[in-house]
Amino acid sequence: MSKVFTPCKIGPVELRNRTIRSAAFENMATGNSPSQMLYDYHTAVARGGIGMTTVAYASVSRSGLSFDNQLWMRPEIVADLKKLTDAIHAEGAKASIQLGHCGNMTHRSTCGQTPMGTNSGFNPYSYTFVRGMSEAEIMEVVEDYGAAVNLAREAGFDCVEVHAGHGYLISQFLSPITNHRRDRWGGSLDDRMRFMRLVIEKVLECAKDDMGVVVKTNMYDGVRRGLQVEDCITVAKELQRLGAHALVLTAGFVSVAPMHVMAGSMPIKSLTHYMDFKTMWWLRAGIKVFGRMMMPTVPYKDAYFLETAKRFRAALDLPLIYVGGMVDIRDMERVLDEGFEAFQMARALVRDTDFVNKLQRGECTRSECGHSNYCIGRMYSKEMRCHTCVDNLPAKLKHEVEKSEAANRQSR
Repeated sequence: MSKVFTPCKIGPVELRNRTIRSAAFENMATGNSPSQMLYDYHTAVARGGIGMTTVAYASVSRSGLSFDNQLWMRPEIVADLKKLTDAIHAEGAKASIQLGHCGNMTHRSTCGQTPMGTNSGFNPYSYTFVRGMSEAEIMEVVEDYGAAVNLAREAGFDCVEVHAGHGYLISQFLSPITNHRRDRWGGSLDDRMRFMRLVIEKVLECAKDDMGVVVKTNMYDGVRRGLQVEDCITVAKELQRLGAHALVLTAGFVSVAPMHVMAGSMPIKSLTHYMDFKTMWWLRAGIKVFGRMMMPTVPYKDAYFLETAKRFRAALDLPLIYVGGMVDIRDMERVLDEGFEAFQMARALVRDTDFVNKLQRGECTRSECGHSNYCIGRMYSKEMRCHTCVDNLPAKLKHEVEKSEAANRQSR
C-alpha cells in the first residue's frame, strides 16, 4: 500500500490517511452561515476518501470578514456546523476549520466598520481607507480567536487551522510590507511576532489536549520588501516553540503577490465575467486594464513549493504539511518520503470530490485538473466550482481555460 493511504497524527487527532482538503475559500456561506451547498461539498469530499477536510476561512469576528459569503464564527451557526461535522465523521474523515481575520482586506459594507489593520492608510487591493488597530482592539481580536476555538469544539471540529499567511491580519503584523508601527507591535521581527504569539497561545489554551492546532504560515511573501525564506524559518521556529502541532507551508501575499499562492495565471476574463456590473463596474474596468500588472503570472509546475519547503523540513522538528500542486500520486509519495507528515490539496478536489478514492483504487494516478484557476477567478463572486461542472460556459471563458491549461502543460 502507498504511504499516502497510511494513518497519521496531527496532535491528538488521527487521520485515516495523509490527504487533507486544504482551506481554499468555497464562497458557500449564505449570510455568513453554513449553507446546504457547503454541507454537500464537504460531505462529498469526506465520502471521496479524504483523511481530513478543512472548512475554509471562518472569520473570528465580523471585523475580519473579507467576503459576504464567508463564515463568521458565532453561537448562532454552531448547530449547523455540528450537522456538517457529524456528516463528515459519518463518512470516516476528520473535520478541521480554518480561523482567521482579514485585517485591512475588506470593505465597510462587509465587515460593518472601517477596515482595520496594522497601520492607517489606503489599501489599493480593497480600494478603501483603513485604520491602524489600537492596543485594545488587538487584544480583543486575540480573545476572538479563543472564542472561535471554543465554538469550533462545540461544533464538533477535530482540528483548527490558524491562518497566519497570505497577507491576512497575522501576516500583516509579521511582514514589513504592512507593519510600519513604532510601538511594541512593530519594529524588529521579534516584536512583529508579538501578535502571532498571543493568538497562538490563546488558541492552544482553548484547544486543550483534545483538538489539533495547525498553523498556515508563509515561506516567503513573494516580493523584495517582504519576508524572505530565512525570516519565515525564524517565524516557523517560533511557532514550533509555542507548541503548534503542525505547520502548513505556503507563500504569497494576496495584496501584492497573489499568484505565488496558487501558481499559474489569474483568469482575468473569468474573474471579471462574474462580477456584478452595477455595483462593481469600476473594479471590473480596473482589472480588465491593469489585472495582468496587479496579478502577474507565476509559472505553474507540479509540487511547486517543494524545494523551498524542504529547507523548512531541514530546520524544524514538528510535523509539516505540504501544500501546492498536489495532483500526481508520485509527487504525493515523494513529499512524504521527504519527511512531510501529510499534504493538502484543493483544486483537484474541486475538479473531482472522489479523487482520493480513485487514487486508492488505482483508477487513476493523476488529477485531471489543469490548473487554469477558473475556480479561483469564479470564487471571488460565486461559489468555487470547476469549469467542467458549469453548464453553458461562455466561449471566451472556455478559450481562456484552454489557453491557461496548455501553458501549464508546457511549464510543468
